[in-house]
Amino acid sequence: MPIVVTWLIHFVVAFASTVGFGVITNVPRRTLLPAGFTGALAWLVYVLVSSQTASPIAPNLLAAIVIGLLANLFAIVVRAPVNLLYIPCLVSLVPGALIYMSMKDFTLGRDNAAQQGLVKTLTIAIALAVGFVIAEAIFNPLRPTLTRWVRRHAKE
Repeated sequence: MPIVVTWLIHFVVAFASTVGFGVITNVPRRTLLPAGFTGALAWLVYVLVSSQTASPIAPNLLAAIVIGLLANLFAIVVRAPVNLLYIPCLVSLVPGALIYMSMKDFTLGRDNAAQQGLVKTLTIAIALAVGFVIAEAIFNPLRPTLTRWVRRHAKE
């Protein structure tokens, strides 16, 4: 399968999962398309970086930075709190299956496997949180200028 088709499939599925989760969590309709676009681009970054490294840190960190920057920008454009965009975008990055398997390993007495899974889960969660902090640190100085620019061009 050509690489362009593979990337397109990744984009469409990530877009659909982000929008679908947004619908399930009842975010306003005006935030669904920006959230879908943001989640899909973040997923593409995640897949690209994870194909280049075995570590779960870099892909999740960079995907969270993409979510943080784009969600902040789109929050200004659609006049919505940024959390309404963050939440649906994170659905494909949250290590839910990993934490589930770790808890299952604990209940079955496989302590070593459970500990490894929990450490990996915490590593991913910390990478996501740090990515959002980095994105906020980058975006906050730009926010007033971008807000004025968007408001001025929205009137035209």
